Amino acid sequence: MAGKFELYTDKAGEFRFRLKAGNGEIILASEGYKQKASAENGIDSVRRNASDDSRYERKDTSSGNPMFNLRASNGQVIGTSEQYSSTAARDNGIESVKKNAPDARLDDQTG
Repeated sequence: MAGKFELYTDKAGEFRFRLKAGNGEIILASEGYKQKASAENGIDSVRRNASDDSRYERKDTSSGNPMFNLRASNGQVIGTSEQYSSTAARDNGIESVKKNAPDARLDDQTG
């Protein structure tokens, strides 16, 4: 099963998206956007930037858990990962984004 982007509205009324791998795991999540078109542009940006390894900011949370951000060419964060238990697991998450994002279908749940 292929990956997919889910576009949804959060409790604050903002538009967000998440990228799910074929197994249903969330591998990347966005910030909140005021406009639906901005969230859709974010999805397009993830698709364009996912295959470029230099766009991934590998880092640790304040509690020491590995995670990553995907950045656009202008440096803006366009997606953030979950926290991982190891750097190997984080690196697998990055590879999953690279594999799933470019061709992931869009599941628009905003009604």
